Amino acid sequence: MSPFIYRLQNRIGLMEQKVESKAEAQKERPSEKKEQVIIFKDKQARILLSLRASEQELYISSLAKMTNTTYVHACKFLKECEAAGITVGERHGKIKVIKLTDKGKKIAEMIDSIYGLISNQKKPEQKQTE
Repeated sequence: MSPFIYRLQNRIGLMEQKVESKAEAQKERPSEKKEQVIIFKDKQARILLSLRASEQELYISSLAKMTNTTYVHACKFLKECEAAGITVGERHGKIKVIKLTDKGKKIAEMIDSIYGLISNQKKPEQKQTE
């Protein structure tokens, strides 16, 4: 047997051992469900507020234009929202139409009330100098 074939057989044997050990490790480890966390930054909040303000279903591209975000950013965020049950997307051919679920409407209302509290805060009175 040539040295090349011998080394090749050893490498294949090592690779098979690694695959078997990974499979065993996955069997032993219980499947962990990842908890989804969505942080609402300004653009994400604007997307939800735009969906709430609009009484009709919106396209992702029109949402992106309304909120001054890119299509890719809006699409990625809406995919996360759909996984969390905040939005629902319906396909009409190539176009996907987005609308808020009841949970999404509640979240958008909360964001709107938070923005209202922030903008209505009174500034501390300044002393007038004469």
